[in-house]
Amino acid sequence: MPKRWVNRPEGSTWGDWGEDDQLGRLNLLKPERVVRAAAEIREGRSFCLSLPLDMPGGNAVNPKRHPPKFGPVFHEGGLYYNYDWAALYPGMMDITSDECVTLYSQYSTQWDTFAHVGCLFDADGDGEPEPVYYNGYRAGEHVGGPGGADDIGARALGAENMAATGVQGRGVLIDLHAHLGDERVAVDYDLLMEIMGKDGVAVEEGDMLLLHTGWDDMIMAMAGDPDAEKLHSSCAVLDGFDDRLLQWITDCGLVIIATDNLAVEGSHGKGDTRGGCSRLPLHRHCLFRIGVHLGELWYLSELAAALRDSNRSRFMLTAPPLRMPGAVGSPATPVATI
Repeated sequence: MPKRWVNRPEGSTWGDWGEDDQLGRLNLLKPERVVRAAAEIREGRSFCLSLPLDMPGGNAVNPKRHPPKFGPVFHEGGLYYNYDWAALYPGMMDITSDECVTLYSQYSTQWDTFAHVGCLFDADGDGEPEPVYYNGYRAGEHVGGPGGADDIGARALGAENMAATGVQGRGVLIDLHAHLGDERVAVDYDLLMEIMGKDGVAVEEGDMLLLHTGWDDMIMAMAGDPDAEKLHSSCAVLDGFDDRLLQWITDCGLVIIATDNLAVEGSHGKGDTRGGCSRLPLHRHCLFRIGVHLGELWYLSELAAALRDSNRSRFMLTAPPLRMPGAVGSPATPVATI
């Protein structure tokens, strides 16, 4: 079989863990790093880092994604909900319920897999860019197929690969909201370093980085009826167009980035960046170039408050996606333990 790529993006990790690698920097979560993470458990307190999966509510925040929808399951011609088995077996005392749920995989608390964002890039060296994903996996071959809507699914880079690792290690939280409040700020390298310095936060190779911006509390306060205009003009986002910030993400060796906002970076606008024009340059850098998964719409406020009260920034994080073969994104219920 011919090699998928002969060129790799400048500064990428393509091939660093083998030609067929689908994990990227999750390869850095070695057993000794999980043991290191467990040493951060001092109080035995656990925090659910997921919003209710029907939040933010409606589809005003992201018009192409919709909240979960429950549907019926049937048994022997009857609705299998509060199902009275005595109808089939006289004298039976059992009552049971079941359901189906339609989920948009990236509606609420979620993971982006490497199959979520790719790039036009000349991976095969023929002088013409083609649509490819991390480690040279091809659009229309490995991610989806020629059949359009009837041929959806990631044959490589899907959520099942991420899930199989357990996604467990040391988390580090940077509390942007404590410094910036609800103001909409594009956080560049200099501002991030300033905040980390004030709070004594360090990010080391193999760490999983969480950013608390306050979006989660704002969503919860809106109680399922979100004010999209207010949300999109509030709270911090990373400045994906700052090359020094992207280089720091590369150099520090972090494994994942997760935030409580919609897209980690600002999702409105476009501009020139590494590899050409982009509307989501940090997504391109992380998912396509260096193999760093992104988490969005996490619930971080309670964890942030507990860490600030104890003058800490580190904890143990367990955050696998659903083990759904072929999914390009996945709901998640991450757990932090301090």
